[in-house]
Amino acid sequence: MENGRIAVPSNGQGGIEGTRAGHFGHCDVFTLVDVENSEIKEISILQNQEHVQGGCMVPVNLLSENRVNALIVGGIGMRPLMGFKQVGIQVFHDDQRPEIEPVVKDLIAGNLNEIRNDQVCGGGMQ
Repeated sequence: MENGRIAVPSNGQGGIEGTRAGHFGHCDVFTLVDVENSEIKEISILQNQEHVQGGCMVPVNLLSENRVNALIVGGIGMRPLMGFKQVGIQVFHDDQRPEIEPVVKDLIAGNLNEIRNDQVCGGGMQ
């Protein structure tokens, strides 16, 4: 990814040195990483909104409104995945490393794959 805004569902206060939440919809905050010319330019934090049963589109709309181009998740359900595709946000998968900075750098370098339909969750917290 050369240019754009990456969102990472994050635990606690988030930030580039923070840890990724296991399931995007239940994270505390989103760490937003602005990338220009394949370099991290700015880090900001976006508070997640209330996630209620059946409210899977709330984070989709929140990230879309905040000009996110890519999302890195460890888990996601099919409904929100389809929502992200509809609003043009690419969803990438990494469920091995909880640290935010290395997975962001992997995405910038082109080393993360988009999530496949057989990798989605059935719903609920992980």
